[in-house]
Amino acid sequence: MSNLTPEEIRKALHENHLLPHGAARNAQAEALAAAAEVCGDRALFRNALVTLIDAYEYSSERTRMMVPFARLLQEYDRDPGTFDRGEAHSLFWRFKWISGQIINSPEIPLASAAGYLEDMERRYRLAGYSERAVRQSEYYLADAIGDDERAERAVAAWQATERDEMSDCHACETNSQGSFWATKGDDAKAIEIWEPVLAGKQTCREEPHRVLARSLLPMLRQGRIDEARAHHLRGYRLARGNESLLRSIGQHIEFCALTGNEARGLEILFDHDAHLKPLTDVKVQLDFHGGVLVLLERLATLGHGAGTSVPYEGSTHSVDELCAVLHAGCLDIARRFDARNGNSRVSDRFLARLGRAPLVDVLPLGVRSSALPQAAPVTVPTPTPVEAEPAHPAAPDASVRASVDASAERARHARDQGHPGADALWSDLAVRVAALPASEADPLLAADLADHRAVSAARAGAPEAAELLVAARDHYRALGQAERAALAELRLAGVAAQAGADPAETRRLLSTAIRAAEALDPADPVRGRRIARAELTTIRLEPYLRSIEATHAHDESGHDTGHGHDHQHEQDHGHAELAAELDSFIASYAEALPEVAAEAEEMLGRVLLTQGDPERALSSLASSADRAVTAGCPWQAVDALVLRAGVLLSLGRPEEAEAAARSGLKHAAELTDPEEQGVVRLTLADTLLRRRDGAEEAAEHALTAAHWFDQAGLSADGGAQARLLLARAYARTERYADAAEVVQSTLPDLLEQGEQQAVFVREFLGDLLREVRDLPASAEQYLHAAELTKDWEDPRPQAGFAQAAADQLAGTELVREAVAAYERALELHRQAGGAPVAEARILRSLAWLALREEVTVDTTAAARSLMDEAIGVLEAALAADPQDPELRAELAQTWHQSAQVLDRQVRTMKAADEENDEEGGAKSAVSAVTVPGEAELTALRLEEIRLWDRAAVVYAELGHDHLEDRFQCINNAAWTEQELGRPEAGVERVTALMEEILALPEGVVPEWMLPNAERILARLRA
Repeated sequence: MSNLTPEEIRKALHENHLLPHGAARNAQAEALAAAAEVCGDRALFRNALVTLIDAYEYSSERTRMMVPFARLLQEYDRDPGTFDRGEAHSLFWRFKWISGQIINSPEIPLASAAGYLEDMERRYRLAGYSERAVRQSEYYLADAIGDDERAERAVAAWQATERDEMSDCHACETNSQGSFWATKGDDAKAIEIWEPVLAGKQTCREEPHRVLARSLLPMLRQGRIDEARAHHLRGYRLARGNESLLRSIGQHIEFCALTGNEARGLEILFDHDAHLKPLTDVKVQLDFHGGVLVLLERLATLGHGAGTSVPYEGSTHSVDELCAVLHAGCLDIARRFDARNGNSRVSDRFLARLGRAPLVDVLPLGVRSSALPQAAPVTVPTPTPVEAEPAHPAAPDASVRASVDASAERARHARDQGHPGADALWSDLAVRVAALPASEADPLLAADLADHRAVSAARAGAPEAAELLVAARDHYRALGQAERAALAELRLAGVAAQAGADPAETRRLLSTAIRAAEALDPADPVRGRRIARAELTTIRLEPYLRSIEATHAHDESGHDTGHGHDHQHEQDHGHAELAAELDSFIASYAEALPEVAAEAEEMLGRVLLTQGDPERALSSLASSADRAVTAGCPWQAVDALVLRAGVLLSLGRPEEAEAAARSGLKHAAELTDPEEQGVVRLTLADTLLRRRDGAEEAAEHALTAAHWFDQAGLSADGGAQARLLLARAYARTERYADAAEVVQSTLPDLLEQGEQQAVFVREFLGDLLREVRDLPASAEQYLHAAELTKDWEDPRPQAGFAQAAADQLAGTELVREAVAAYERALELHRQAGGAPVAEARILRSLAWLALREEVTVDTTAAARSLMDEAIGVLEAALAADPQDPELRAELAQTWHQSAQVLDRQVRTMKAADEENDEEGGAKSAVSAVTVPGEAELTALRLEEIRLWDRAAVVYAELGHDHLEDRFQCINNAAWTEQELGRPEAGVERVTALMEEILALPEGVVPEWMLPNAERILARLRA
């Protein structure tokens, strides 16, 4: 590379600025600096040194910038006069960067660091700069070495000194000043100072990225949970993959570790595993690896120390192994700093960071994270007993026996109520009973526990369920518990049906269960309940059994009878018969057993929906919920209310749906099943999102729903739907970055839920990424959507997605890709027909892309041709409908932009002419535009005015909505008149518009328009 010419080096330096930050960019900058030094062009060498310093600054090799800066400073000291004002400013600005690197390099003695600060102060004073930046650097030094008194004095002096051109940007200063208070433990003050950055009022290249990360733990400690969550979602999206923000990435990992989001933290760690190695900048290594260590130690505490694999320098290690390696490396760095500083400040802060306890048990983030592997149990050594155990264990304490009896009473009561918490009570009771000696065994309690195991097996569909139920039934019979045995008989019928037994066998078991219930002592208060349960189970299973028999009959016949209509009639008749049976059942038991009647009424509501009678279904579902609540079983009302809310939404009655969903959530308080908790919250979130002002609350419920679905192991199903709804709610409140992060985290799940869903999600994500100005990623999503729709009969969706992708690509450097996407969209729109507006917009965009790289005779001709083609498309459409307002507005806009293309051509031609004059008539190296004659320029300008006038007339006819477009046309035409030497014509145009504006009603004219018009008039008259 040392043989490059100066021009080649300049071009390569420009290209280097376009490379992503990192080692490759740094290496290229190093080679270019060496080549520039060899070529002997001192100005070029200085430029190359600045490029190298900048490359290091935004990478993990910051400390390496000190060598090229020293070379640049030598160049300045050799001859300051060779540095122009911009170069001198660049040199002094980078003084601040070097001060930070000296402080962050433990091998540089304190005396050298202090000497550099003194030299910086002297040079700034001589150059006429204030001491504000110097005092800021002094604060960094004092804080790093543990001199808190000096740090406070420096901060006070820094804030008291006026800002000047050497001051850091407002956002960076706000970051540092807030961090000062956070370090002192005043989280509230720090957050108050950071507010302008957090609110987006102060921004720069690396802000709010760093402040968002820095604010995470202070926000949590202040109880501002929702803001902490939002700062993580938005902040990590900004920092992800950015080598210069490894400190911030470490803070996001630490945040996940301290909020029960270890899986998310591990994913972030894997995204940045390339930096899990010794780094050139040891301070960055200490900060980044410190955050990783917080996560690793948390994982080890949870039992993942030996089983979970993590990467390190090309190989995998266990959590425990990597933790040991990083801990040793960080502690060594911290002690090197301590040795230089003469105290333990750095080590103390490092160890305090590792000692932080979780700030919340679980903070749902909304994003999808892979579940951690099953943790190994964390074993606690058991001390060896001093004395041997007695030969005969002592009898349990009476209080222990009483506690077991009380627990059994609670479990039986919950079971008989059908309470959702019954399972947990029985499981706890089983553990207590197992600890009792055999002599204390209670036969009835043993039978109850066996029954609980059998019921649990039946719910899980376990093959041994029937065997366990038979054993439980026999156990109850032996104890004379006929009513419990009768219930076991009924459950056996349900298990048989679930297992696909022959319908005749299932009916036999049902008959046995009914007879067992009827045989109970009439004086037994449970008899009626057992009979009702058996009858309701029979009603529920009979349609299923008949369908099995019909299927068997069809299979045995070996052919289709062709009586599809008859089959549908039979189905309808079966539904009507089932509804009638349920009506009769409800009437029979409504008074005596309201909770059983409520169950039947919910079933009836579902049958009525199948029959296509939503109004009666809604009434039944509401009645079911009311009965359950009245019976003291509010949890039983939840399913009916959730279903009712869904039906009401489908009928376009969102207010009633919201009321039902809220009632469902209220009654779900005692539900223990996580899926049920997720469903009720997802339903309420869906109803709230239909309200104009419901998005924020909808986001809260969708977030909680996603968490519950994750707990249920349904992240890919209900969890994905909850996250999609959460993202929609975030988008409604303009939290586009948060929404994009949520959708991207669950995108693979959503793409598996059908083609229509996949298209919607791709488009939605493309919209979100467009809002956060990630244009290439946005275009990628639109192109994926276009690909999904390519085989659809209607080509318009594919055309729209291709056009949307092209619009995003047009905002990047990917000109060729944008042109290709526009051309494909144009082809599809023409294939579909009937989209003149879309065609015109594509043609206009292609015209501007033709002029993107250079303005020449050929590119200008191409652009004008495309604009003319767009005009032709719109005029043809208007011939069929001359008064269409959208077509007329698009035509005016196309005339408007055509004039702008001509204006671009005129200005480029004039620039070429002036350059040729400066070079003595030589051909311009800047543009291949032909040197114009005055007549040609005049003709082009007159054409511009004509087009702007035509556009302005149409805008005027279209009304006040196009007043700004019209103002722009008249302004452009007025200045073109001035260029033609006719300023009075321009004055006349603007004056006429002003008179019209003054006569318009208040509120129609934008506030800026009249003052602008007055300034234009003044300048034209001058």
